[in-house]
Amino acid sequence: MTDLVVRRLLIDLQPPIPRTWCGGDAFATAFFNALSMSFPFGEQFFIDALRSVLVTLPPDAQTRWQPEVKGFIGQEATHRRIHSLFNAHLERQGLVDGWTPRAAKRATRLEGLDPRHALAVTAANEHFTAMFADWLLARPEVLDNAEPRLKTMWLWHAAEESEHKTTAFDLYRAAGGSEKARKRWFAVTTSMFLRDLLRQTAANLNKEKQLWKRSTWASAARLLLGRKGLFGANLKAWRRYFSSDFHPSEHESGLADAWLRDNRDTYVPVGAR
Repeated sequence: MTDLVVRRLLIDLQPPIPRTWCGGDAFATAFFNALSMSFPFGEQFFIDALRSVLVTLPPDAQTRWQPEVKGFIGQEATHRRIHSLFNAHLERQGLVDGWTPRAAKRATRLEGLDPRHALAVTAANEHFTAMFADWLLARPEVLDNAEPRLKTMWLWHAAEESEHKTTAFDLYRAAGGSEKARKRWFAVTTSMFLRDLLRQTAANLNKEKQLWKRSTWASAARLLLGRKGLFGANLKAWRRYFSSDFHPSEHESGLADAWLRDNRDTYVPVGAR
């Protein structure tokens, strides 16, 4: 069991944000914007998945799991709210979120099925966010020239994602979810997530008339590829999810705890769980 703290981020997202808020880098801005577009629907999906499985557990197991699930829900609900505020700026800038409608349509296919399927999808997505979180916390220079409010927002979100990275996975196992289904849903989620992420990033770049510029693709290569790029650095961690002895805690770096400790002035804890 993990004690999760719900935190209120102390940034003001009412003032406008620059169109290329990530240090003037068109690709990095479009990429992070695409991720943000996925969060409000995605975080609610995760919340609903945990709630649906929690109530299927025996009463004593529900009692044990309730505090951690409550903390997880509190953190994810806060992420959903913050990114909804941020996404409102993107909408005013003319960017169109095509990711959410596609995800919502796919989610209807899980209606009426064993709720552990949705939880397996959630655990898969939580592994993606944990990999991204640890990568970003290890390379905060990616955001060195970013708009300060947004740098704080992304690093805070990353720290909390790393903090609760075991919750959905452990609840899935506690509910008797099968290893075969866990691995199958991870493969399916990988395909859907990468396709949606790259499709939305391209749409954002096209809207800003940056899609076909050489500088855009040079930035994409730096950010995503190579040993230190997001995809290259996480290939091993991605593969590990298919192992029967995998557990999210094996990728503990301590970076999330360090960021939360060193940046206490950027948030207010609103309840220990």
